[in-house]
Amino acid sequence: MNAPKRFSVFFAILALMLSVGCASTSTTAGTGEYIDDSVITTKTKAAIFNDPALKSAEINVETFKGVVQLSGFVNSQADINRAVAVARNVGGVSSVTNNMQLK
Repeated sequence: MNAPKRFSVFFAILALMLSVGCASTSTTAGTGEYIDDSVITTKTKAAIFNDPALKSAEINVETFKGVVQLSGFVNSQADINRAVAVARNVGGVSSVTNNMQLK
């Protein structure tokens, strides 16, 4: 095999490895999805923190592929309902999973 052909085969294999390495699966997010999820998490945390009806700082937010999971402890069912509603209104959120508990 001559040098130019080896060179092109090397880059073809490298390109294939990089594209597979960044692809998402059902259990892992790709690079772009990870960044999107980080933005959604940040926006959701800010929206919950800035909502005057929610006084609890014990709400945790995690995002995976656009699905926001809320966990932690709140004072009332009304706080749970409000936090879920606030999270649903954040751009990029596809759904909200509620794992919050009452104190």
